[in-house]
Amino acid sequence: MDMPQPDRRVLDARDSIVAALRAAVPNGVIEDPVSARTYECDALTAYRCTPLAVVLPATTAEVSAVLALCHAMRVPVVPRGAGTSLAGGSLPTADCVVLGLARMNAVIETDYDNRFITVQAGRTNLSVTGAVESDGFFYAPDPSSQLACAIGGNIAMNSGGAHCLKYGVTTNNLLGVTLVLMDGSVVTLGGPWLDAPGLDLLGLVCGSGGQLGVVTEATLRILPKPEGARPVLVAFDSNDVAGDCVADIIRAGLLPVAIEFMDRP
Repeated sequence: MDMPQPDRRVLDARDSIVAALRAAVPNGVIEDPVSARTYECDALTAYRCTPLAVVLPATTAEVSAVLALCHAMRVPVVPRGAGTSLAGGSLPTADCVVLGLARMNAVIETDYDNRFITVQAGRTNLSVTGAVESDGFFYAPDPSSQLACAIGGNIAMNSGGAHCLKYGVTTNNLLGVTLVLMDGSVVTLGGPWLDAPGLDLLGLVCGSGGQLGVVTEATLRILPKPEGARPVLVAFDSNDVAGDCVADIIRAGLLPVAIEFMDRP
């Protein structure tokens, strides 16, 4: 894959761009090319490019300030969660600013009566369940990288996992977001209720790959942990037989908490 040619105008203005970023996010800017190499790719390591700079905001206000600044200076921005994507979703270019959300990992609110949790977008998937499991709840979407992947990235890619047959993917478990648009405007979509009024813009954002804005906070549905669940491993003679078994299970009116197919040991 050929990387796009960087904008020479942006490269020439590097010093002034970095200075403006430092004013917006003190102690949160990485400009040293060696340190920035950490952000030169995601889990798709076949393609790499060191960005112009990396910014690590800690609040929605700082994300807004960075996006407003980059919009005014016409600097490309690539949002980054935990960098676990295998699709190059956070692959930077030489003239772009990587906006990393790893510092934004706090739990903002937990409501067991209404079954939701609000977290910052940099919180890892598994740690969302970790925040509520002692009270008998869990967050259903469970991509294979759940130990490391960030909720913001899950929303960008509409991630699923072994639980998705019964509980759905991210869009089925996302109640609301705080979204920062490319010009720095901050909007709230959805919220901690069953059905928000108006158009389903939340459904448009989920799975958009970060092209419509940067999610900084997310309100997620949490569910009671299923009672009596236990893992079962079954071997089949062929892929077709395994597929038929899944169809038979569903046809019988059973819907397992999680089900996953592996075609090799």
